[in-house]
Amino acid sequence: MKGGVGFSLMKMCLMVSVQSVVRPVPAADHVTVSPIRCEDPAGGTEMTQVTTEPFGDVDEGSVEKWVLRSSLVTVEVLTLGCIIRSIRCSDRKGRVDDVVQGYDHLEGYASDRRYFGALVGRVANRIAGGRFVVDGVEYQLAVNNGPNALHGGLRGFNKAVWRAERVEDGVCLRHTSPDGDQGYPGEVQVAVTYTLKGGWLRSRYQASASRTSPINLTNHSYFNLAGQAVENVYDHEVSIQAQSYLPVDGTSIPTGEVRAVEGSPFDLRKPYLIGSLLKPLPGPGFDHNFCLASPGDPWALRPAARVCHPESGRVLEVSTSQPGVQFYTANFLDGSVVGKGGSRYAKHSSFCLETQSWPDAINKPSFPSCMLRPGEEYLHETTFSFSTV
Repeated sequence: MKGGVGFSLMKMCLMVSVQSVVRPVPAADHVTVSPIRCEDPAGGTEMTQVTTEPFGDVDEGSVEKWVLRSSLVTVEVLTLGCIIRSIRCSDRKGRVDDVVQGYDHLEGYASDRRYFGALVGRVANRIAGGRFVVDGVEYQLAVNNGPNALHGGLRGFNKAVWRAERVEDGVCLRHTSPDGDQGYPGEVQVAVTYTLKGGWLRSRYQASASRTSPINLTNHSYFNLAGQAVENVYDHEVSIQAQSYLPVDGTSIPTGEVRAVEGSPFDLRKPYLIGSLLKPLPGPGFDHNFCLASPGDPWALRPAARVCHPESGRVLEVSTSQPGVQFYTANFLDGSVVGKGGSRYAKHSSFCLETQSWPDAINKPSFPSCMLRPGEEYLHETTFSFSTV
């Protein structure tokens, strides 16, 4: 596929889809959180092979590995944390590589603190001080990232064993987060559906709550388009379609300012090599939210980012309905993590593009809201598209 630009249907591509909207349903005197019906949004006619096998056991239960295989792409998903364990696709010469980092065995994921490939929530990213107020009640979460709460808590959604069922061309995974889980209010029913059709892998996140609660779900895959074992991503070209970004304080909490990217190292509207971008950047690397939409903007699936690895020809394009994308350059990997095939994952050995609500939105009234109320449905979609140039 020449060019790798745009978000039309592409034969040589992989897409992970996720959309963001809250839809009201009729109110009731007593709210009962009912199971969410998994929806399969995939289109087209090609059949996808879907298989499952045991992957081991953790304290929470038995873990399955689901394999989605089309003629173009093979994806492995674990019921532990809805982890995308591998994505195998071809380069321009037809060589197939796994382009996401992770572990060979379940033990690695069970003890993992880096969120490799996982679904993170209830609230992805950071909440300042682990504190927030809902309906006049203050909640205190455990802090697990300096003074802040990160990615749902000490045992967030990434450590839960989800219930899985086959859907057409994919798998639907469900989880019930009880009232008070990790300090969050209300029972929350969550479902994510992964479907693969041809070159398209789509993930669709849904949730409903018995009490008002913040929610912000994303996938935390670490990508290296040269192959998961390659040393760094300095030779990858990145562009992000954002006019502004969120400056952060010394603990990576947004200051509240929405700053234009113009004239700054954060102006990635044209492609730049990641290695060249890191040199003038203050701090260890990128770990910032880029603003794709503003408060009050209508829902739309927007182009967000494009990453190209010129040597292999692989291209990753991202679109999302979420108002932000966190660009993270694996600043805190240090070579101590032993991954697939004995690979040691070092600083800047991968990148993440976490489509999400803006960080700490629960404490920033001027940011797009991340609140889910009883009688509403949380729904979001994101698209990762792999092609070659």
